Amino acid sequence: MPHEAISVFDMFKIGVGPSSSHTLGPWRAALRFIDTLNERNLTQQTFSITVLLYGSLAKTGKGHGTDIAVLMGLCGEDPVTVDVSSIAGKVQHIQSENKLKLNNEKWIDVEVEFMYDETLPFHPNGLSFLANCENDIQISETFYSIGGGFVVKEGEDKSKTSSIDLPFPINTSEDLLHWCMKTGLSINEVVMENENAWRNETETKTGLLTIWQTMKECMYRGCHSKGELPGGLHVRRRAFDLNKKLINQQSYNDYNSWKDAIKNGGNNFKYILDWVSCFALAINEENASFGRVVTAPTNGAAGVIPAVLQYFILFCDGDDEDKVIRFLLTASEVGSIFKKEATISAAMGGCQAEIGVSSSMAAAALTESLGGTQRQALMAAEIAMEHHLGMTCDPIGGLVQVPCIERNTMGAIKAITASQLALQSSPDYARVSLDKVIKTMWDTAKDMNFKYKETAEGGLALHIPLGLKEC
Repeated sequence: MPHEAISVFDMFKIGVGPSSSHTLGPWRAALRFIDTLNERNLTQQTFSITVLLYGSLAKTGKGHGTDIAVLMGLCGEDPVTVDVSSIAGKVQHIQSENKLKLNNEKWIDVEVEFMYDETLPFHPNGLSFLANCENDIQISETFYSIGGGFVVKEGEDKSKTSSIDLPFPINTSEDLLHWCMKTGLSINEVVMENENAWRNETETKTGLLTIWQTMKECMYRGCHSKGELPGGLHVRRRAFDLNKKLINQQSYNDYNSWKDAIKNGGNNFKYILDWVSCFALAINEENASFGRVVTAPTNGAAGVIPAVLQYFILFCDGDDEDKVIRFLLTASEVGSIFKKEATISAAMGGCQAEIGVSSSMAAAALTESLGGTQRQALMAAEIAMEHHLGMTCDPIGGLVQVPCIERNTMGAIKAITASQLALQSSPDYARVSLDKVIKTMWDTAKDMNFKYKETAEGGLALHIPLGLKEC
């Protein structure tokens, strides 16, 4: 059976907030358009570019920073390495002059247009680049940001983008369980064998530790940054105050000593619950501030998996690099199954496709990490998603702030609860499989009214005007 080969580094990407589909994806699309110009030797001949944003990219693009992303991409900036503190100044200069330095080589005119009343047929997140070059040459390409930072170009041959033959091809959770039962391997071991088709094991482990390092830095930075989030919604950062209260005057000077201070504070239920919320809040407050985050599997849901992994490290004897690697491998495979069989795009499926999927990924990873069987891990993933079904995406003012940031805390707590339920249960008696709940999620997504799919035209976005401080 044909299968889509998705790597752990497709599911976990380092980038810039606030949205993987509305920021990272368009940014990557812009970089791909530059590649086209370079391949045709047209970069030096280009004198203007117009970018057209359609559908959800237009309706929530301002709040999600889509215009900022495409401008930075056209400048040739890499979202993985760009100095995030420099973005605001660069964009302000570009917007004031309507000019940018294409691929950091040549000054050109640039314009970004929001096509609020138009949606392209393939996906709600469509954008087109139109380049005018010397000798009356015009180049145009259309891309779709399909969630989690994944980008496809209109007319692209998908077979060329997924040519890796994996030893254990997986489309469904049933496929995954089949390979586990046939080989006796755990989920993370099956995933690692597949990753070996791309690179050697040492490279995969090094890359995953870099992913975790980026998550840790984001979490630590978010817990030590105070003030108000940008965008005009007047949302006050909460992780700073919560961290200060929970740490209770213990001294520390870096992540490791901070981690020790947290451990020294105890392990009662309320204390742990507050810390899990703090971790998730910290990351998504950073995400809302155009900080560097890791899609997990999206930016809007970036706080769930790191919060649950940090919980495992601090309160469940998970403070070991190999355990972190195994956790991330298992989580990524569950996320890739959702992407193949449904969606991880809120513009296609509502927030169930983001927070729901991230919670499901975290639940499976935690369960296996705590000694659960493969079937218990998939049971935990099912439980977590089952209780996110139907969740809408209704960001106030198109900003990834309310209700997005708090939803990460809920997703993390649900993942832990789902894991505990699965560990204390027998999958033999489960009535709902992970594949069935994924199908149900996709059916629900297709039935959901478009205004609840990242348009800021329904739900809380309709009833809480931008600028009010009710949140």
